[in-house]
This record gives sequence, C-alpha cells and structure tokens, in this order.
Amino acid sequence: MEAVAIALPSQLGCHGRRCDGVGIFRSRSAVRGARFGVNVRRGGSVVVVRSKQPDVEQEKEELSSGFDMPTRGGMKLERKLEFGEDRRVERMFSNLNEVSLKHEPGSLLNAVLLIAGTTVGAGILAIPSVTQESGFLASSVACIGCWLYMVGSGLLVAEVNVNTMCELGSGGVSLVSMALRTLGDWGVRVACGAYLFIHYALLVAYIARSSDIVTNAVGTPLWVSAALFTGSLGGLCYFGSQRVIGLVNGGLVVGILGSFGLLVTVGSAGLDFNSLLRANWEAVPHSIPVIALAFVYQNVVPVVSTSLEGDLPKIRTAVVLGTGIPLVLFLIWNAVILGTSSSLVDGSGVVQAISDPLLRLRSASGIVGPTVEIFSLLAVATSFIGFVLGLSDFLCDLFKLPGGGRRSPLPYILTLLPPFFLSQTSPEIFYQALDFAGTYGVLVLFGILPAAMAWSERYSGTCLPPSTKPIVPGGRVTLAFFIGAAGFVITSEAISKLSP
Repeated sequence: MEAVAIALPSQLGCHGRRCDGVGIFRSRSAVRGARFGVNVRRGGSVVVVRSKQPDVEQEKEELSSGFDMPTRGGMKLERKLEFGEDRRVERMFSNLNEVSLKHEPGSLLNAVLLIAGTTVGAGILAIPSVTQESGFLASSVACIGCWLYMVGSGLLVAEVNVNTMCELGSGGVSLVSMALRTLGDWGVRVACGAYLFIHYALLVAYIARSSDIVTNAVGTPLWVSAALFTGSLGGLCYFGSQRVIGLVNGGLVVGILGSFGLLVTVGSAGLDFNSLLRANWEAVPHSIPVIALAFVYQNVVPVVSTSLEGDLPKIRTAVVLGTGIPLVLFLIWNAVILGTSSSLVDGSGVVQAISDPLLRLRSASGIVGPTVEIFSLLAVATSFIGFVLGLSDFLCDLFKLPGGGRRSPLPYILTLLPPFFLSQTSPEIFYQALDFAGTYGVLVLFGILPAAMAWSERYSGTCLPPSTKPIVPGGRVTLAFFIGAAGFVITSEAISKLSP
C-alpha cells in the first residue's frame, strides 16, 4: 500500500500517531491519523509515504516524474517536495512537535549519553573485587571482548528494530513486535518473560539503593526517599520531552564523570605500574558474566532508534560511543584499584582478596566516602531513567497503547509502582533472584535473542526481506558465534553453581 499526501498548512493535523495503516490523505482527519504523515513548511508540501513492498515499475515512473522513492520495503520518507524547494530527507521519518508542527529530531549527543548513563551503574565501583584474581591485564582483555560482544548485540537489536518499523509502518516498536515478527509466539513469550523479570528486579534494586543513599544523607524515612526518587525521575520520563530528558540525563552523566574523576585522582596516588602487568588467564572465565552484566544497555536501543528517526549510521555511532564511555571508566577504575597497592599479591604470588575494593580508599581520604555516595546516586539515577524508558516503551507496545504526545499513563504506572512497593517490602528476594538468574536472563535476552531474531529475519524467509543492509558483518558465522558464546557462558555458570 502506498499513500501520497498533498496538504496545506491549514489542513495539517498531528504527526507520528499510531494507526492500523496508511491510505490516501484526503482530509484533515486522515492526515492526523497517519503514523508517518506530513511535515510541511510554509507554502505546503507533497509527502510520499510507502508501506510494504513497492511496485518496481510504478517506482520507475515516479522517479522519472520527480519523486525519489525508497528502493526497498517498509514505511519510509525519502523525498520531501516543497513548492520552490527540492531536498532529500535521509531519515526514515520525522519526529514533529505536535503543537508547533516543527521538526524535532533526536540529538545524537543525547542518545550517546542515554546509552552511557544506562550502562554505567553504581556496581562499577565494586567490579575490581571480581577481577582482582585475574589481574588487570587479563581482566582488561576480557572487558574489551565483552564490550565488543555487547556492542554487536545492541547493533543487532537496532537492525531488527529498524526493519520492524519499516515493515509495520510504526515508530516506537519494542522487543515485543520484533520477536513476534521474527520468531513468532514462542519468541514473544521468551522475550516478555526475561525482559519483565530483569527490568523489574533491577528497578527494585535501583529504588532500594537510592533510598538508602538519600536517607543516610538527609535523614528522611526510607519510603519517603524512595517516593521522592521514583516520583521525580518517573515524572521526568512521563512528562518530559526528548529534549528535557536528554538535558537532565546529560547533566547527571557530567556529574558521574566529575565524581569519578575525583575518585580516580585520590586513588591513583601510589599506583604501581608493574602490578598492572600481572595476568591470571585461568581466572578470566569466572569474571565474564559479571563484566557482561556491566554492559547492559540494549533495552534503550529501540528508544534511541525512534529518537534518531531510524537513521542507522547515527544509531551505530550512539551505540559505539555510548558504550565506549563505560568501557574507559571501567578500565581506569580497574587499574586504580588493582594497581594502587602491591599488597594485593603476597610473596608467593597469591592474590589477597579484597572484600570491599573501596575500603582502602575510604581509609586513605575522608572525601572518598561522600564522593562514592554521590557517584552511586547519579549512576543509579541515569540507569533508572534508561530502564524506565525502556520498560514503559515495552509495555506500551505490549498493550498496543499510544505513545508520543498522547502517551498513556498506564505503562508508566505499571513500570514504577510495582518496584516501588516491592523495594519497601522484600527487596532481598529480588536481589537473590537476580543474583541467581540475572546472568542467564541477560544473556538470553541480549545475547541469544538478538542473534536469533537477526538470523530469522535474514535467512528464514518467515518475514519480508530486510529493508536495510546488515550492520553487523559476518553473516551466519557471526550470528552463530553470538548464540554459541552466550550458551557457553550460561552452561558454564549453571555447572559451576550446581557443582558441590
């Protein structure tokens, strides 16, 4: 199906609304109902919108008459012909302000900071307690390997997400629509189960941790601190525009970098560079699950894809840079903790375990304690924002509720209230569950599932041919590696936990 809309400013309605399909826009109400509709400037415009596979012969005729249409399937806006102006639009669709009808493209910088803020969690400060046995050199190699794996996983999510938007003709599609389109009902069940469990468990942990920090700082009851944290950031996610959320999140990330820089400055005194060369490769496999968990961000990739209007080069840049910031932070912090004291290794070369990697820094300087609390609160806040956006978008797609300017409050209520109440009643249950099943859920959801969806989309023939070229090279070999590597880690961890 294809649609051509000819509209004057007086005929324009809302842009970006969900509907069951597109047709020829003959009235103001029809234009208002379109998912991807008209973006006009003064003087009017002609917009061509396409859904599903185009007619090749008709496309040639349109090209010869001045319309530059997409060459593959999907709903895509390629050329906007304004009276007196001819300009190519590279993006898939346009995000418009529904009041002013002005184009409001998502910011690449905000997308980078959203991914970085979601990835960086307060747990980064305690990761050296897991990597100390393998040493800095070996754990750094493992960290870079896990980073490459998780970058590839996120790019696979972006590839399938953009192709799903093209095929369905709808922005804001989440893992539900992606799994249903590529893997069918069983894929939806697996995706929903793992996604909901991981997100609710982590949101419970974030709220519980933030309320502890706020209560220790100002003395308010725990439930009041939790309500303030949940209400303020949850309200930001619901009421705030992309620009406002991006500015707030960017400010929090700047605060994270500042407090982290102070911790590194204090901790780097007495750094022993020779100790950084120690490597125990046999201990590396035990640290991989924890390191991989530190690079979870894929839940916000659909949000970023919609914000950046399906522009895959921008999405790829956001993923690489957004995860590159946490990678650098981890490597620096790992070096500071594992290289600040030669007493980490005794005379026989045996590693002396540190139950709390911050204990030495706390005893060295009185400023470390407050700085750690500030860093932790900011890191929890940025991760909380990313997970709220990801889960609410998931629930919106699951229940087929409207997004955009007329978003329904129900997904946000379901996102915020259950973890709030659970964090005040029995958060230890979720900590235990997350400790046991978090590794398996994350590797299934963000390791096996993206590769399986990409495999089905590219090679199974169960859905329309992809509208974009693969952005993760290597074909079947690469996808098989993603599935096999996640399966190997899951199996190894299961054997380790079950063995006496």
